[in-house]
Amino acid sequence: MRIKSPGRRVGETAFSTALQLASLAAMVACGSSTADGPATSGQQAGSGAQAGVGGSTGTFVGAGGSGAGSSGPGSVGAGGMDTCAQQEAEATLVKAPVDILFVIDNSGSMTNEIQGVEKNINESFAKIIEASGIDYRVILIARHGSASGNQSVCLEAPLSGIPQGDCTPPPSEPVNNPPKFFHYSTEIGSTNPLCKTLESYAKADEHNLAPMGYQEWLRPEAIKFFVVVTDDRANCSFGGVLYDDKNTVVGGQATADKFDAALLALSPEQFGTAMERRYRWYSIDGIQEKDLQMPEVPWQPADMITTAKCSSAVNGGTGYQALSVKTEALRFPLCQLAHYDSMFNEIANGVVQGASVSCEFPLPAPPPGEELNLETIVVKYMPGMGAPVNFALVASLAECGPEKFYLDGELIKLCPDACKTVQADSAAKISVLFGCIGTAG
Repeated sequence: MRIKSPGRRVGETAFSTALQLASLAAMVACGSSTADGPATSGQQAGSGAQAGVGGSTGTFVGAGGSGAGSSGPGSVGAGGMDTCAQQEAEATLVKAPVDILFVIDNSGSMTNEIQGVEKNINESFAKIIEASGIDYRVILIARHGSASGNQSVCLEAPLSGIPQGDCTPPPSEPVNNPPKFFHYSTEIGSTNPLCKTLESYAKADEHNLAPMGYQEWLRPEAIKFFVVVTDDRANCSFGGVLYDDKNTVVGGQATADKFDAALLALSPEQFGTAMERRYRWYSIDGIQEKDLQMPEVPWQPADMITTAKCSSAVNGGTGYQALSVKTEALRFPLCQLAHYDSMFNEIANGVVQGASVSCEFPLPAPPPGEELNLETIVVKYMPGMGAPVNFALVASLAECGPEKFYLDGELIKLCPDACKTVQADSAAKISVLFGCIGTAG
């Protein structure tokens, strides 16, 4: 692809990735002009001194009519190269894929809870996600084996590659079911799920199914959803950092901040940045029931963090709670075994809803013999209700604001505020308006 660049800086990866163009066909044929000749349809004659920037504010012409733009492609000066009329390429909004990582405590007090997970992960979780049609992958991080024998986890088909009924007794090692399910077997202790999540990322599992760690199974384009299942608090060390929530609200928030920074540092490509996270952290932990009359009701991100614990828990897990609040995910009381089906349903629906339309897409291809003029690019957002809005180009993610986008290599990325606007509109449509510059023959 030939590109005329305005010399702008490249931004970082945003949280919500990947809008893909369904059709990059040019909607308007290229016209031509010279420095001394008249401008063709959709152009204003420029001063002849600069290519594509000399024209006054013009009207962009596309297949669907015209829309006001902020800077039309002016005519080309020296060299007499062709300048094409404004082009329009339509985009299709698609759901981003999701990677769901279950991190399950294998400590001695977790037998009943692990059995609850084994019972519900296929019926109450995977079925809902499968029926939604989104592209999903489940990665289980926990020791493989018998729940009753040593508080380990064995999952069967249809999610796992182990046939139904063959977890009694469990086979010697887990059986993956690519591309939907992968089991990273390692012992998760009572207070170290955070540290094991970080450590296991680039370390081989005990069966060497992932020699380079579970990172082998993650997809950069996928949004990540963690689900921790534990009855205790966070208190562990990894990489010289102590993650101790001290069973207090302040300690939980500090622990969440440290873990968040460490996870983002592992791979901004996978997990995002502090400005644009690409993960959420759901917690099934020792938190007290929000409503004893309706114990399946989850704690919302806006609800307080509490040290109060449910009946069979060791601690309330303030560090995990704070991570859920930080990443706008839900919290559930692990003690309510009779309501695991509702919890897993709620998490599955949250994952489906969280797999929102992505907010990046490739630059459109210019017509043969032409170069894109990046200074002319405008993203046109057509809401389900209301008038179209043109999003303007900024230099980088750091300069983002409402109704703005930036370029990252050959990708167009909506700024966070613009992305949220589009994602909240189920009837949204997007198109890209662009000009181009003829190449000297």
